[in-house]
Amino acid sequence: MITDSGVGSVDAYAAHRSWTSRLAGLRRLDLPMLLAVLALSAVGALLVRSATFHLLTEQGKDPEGFLKRHILNLIIGFLLGGLVTVLDYRLLRAYVPILYGLACVGLLAVLTPLGSTINGSHSWIVIGGGFQVQPSEFAKVGLVVLLAMILGEPRDGEIGPGRRDVLLALVLAGVPGVLIMLQPDLGTTLVFIAVVLGMLAISGAQKRWLVGLVGGGVAAGAAVFFFGLLKAYQIARFTAFLNPEADPRGAGYNAQQARIAIGSGGAFGKGLFHGEQTGGHFVPEQQTDFIFTVAGEELGFVGAAVIIALLGVVLWRGLRIATQAADLFGTLVATGVVCWLGFQTFENVGMTIGIMPITGLPLPFVSYGGSATFANMIAFGLLQAVHVRRRPFD
Repeated sequence: MITDSGVGSVDAYAAHRSWTSRLAGLRRLDLPMLLAVLALSAVGALLVRSATFHLLTEQGKDPEGFLKRHILNLIIGFLLGGLVTVLDYRLLRAYVPILYGLACVGLLAVLTPLGSTINGSHSWIVIGGGFQVQPSEFAKVGLVVLLAMILGEPRDGEIGPGRRDVLLALVLAGVPGVLIMLQPDLGTTLVFIAVVLGMLAISGAQKRWLVGLVGGGVAAGAAVFFFGLLKAYQIARFTAFLNPEADPRGAGYNAQQARIAIGSGGAFGKGLFHGEQTGGHFVPEQQTDFIFTVAGEELGFVGAAVIIALLGVVLWRGLRIATQAADLFGTLVATGVVCWLGFQTFENVGMTIGIMPITGLPLPFVSYGGSATFANMIAFGLLQAVHVRRRPFD
């Protein structure tokens, strides 16, 4: 006979054992990825300080203001990533509808009077104290887990997702996608497209879906230009990407100054905190979207290459985690995160060196920003969670 006190003891022991096993699993973290993210965060903090110190000093503000807030964001981000790592990612299936719903609610809130326009994009909710929330960053997390749930469900006698699954995934992914386009946020829309295509390909969906989506995307892009659905500043950005010299003081200014800053760094850079272009504020938003120009000028080709290599380590380990996941759901979660971070890295670096159009996408784990930092760390935590539980019987 088991007494009430005995039942309580058993429950306490079970809870203790559950958390002990979870903490023990942390010993199996992907160490190379962890070290790469730590290194990127440290370098990013130094670059944020360099990009903002002189400007804040000239304005009579705390010269370390951006750095302090960035460090606070990093601490909160790592806590969020650690929490996601400890949780069993397979339990996310039960909470996907809630996460998806919250993401859509946040995107809808941006389109109400609660939303604010920053740098031409109505993508923010200002909460005071110098802090803003960008719901589209968290929508990336919601999209990844949503597609993983729909496309990763086991099916009897089927190799990949069926037509209904693919259509459901596209329709549900299209809802936040349309809300983001209404802001308009072209950069995040492109991230959504990369994630959807990548996860469909890995899920085993028939190739005709991928071909149809790519063809439809090209047709939609042509229609957007033909019917003039883009904002004037977005068209100017594309024009500047093709020929920045055509309007060096207008639309092409950012692209031209970014290349000047990176090129002036040479092989080894001018030294941290000694960049003339950075100190002179020639490139706007250097602590966020254009932080790679600070690295190029002050750390040179070698320093910039090290940052790219560290980001490459994160993506490489993410792909390795995807191939070793315990189930298709885990594989798709890791794949979605890699597509997200990989495309965003390519776009951010590419726009600063002139091979991609300028969009408002920060450099993962390096750029300043609260929402982006939190979302990136959650993505990092998802990869680690899949890695820790990569074998069902380990």
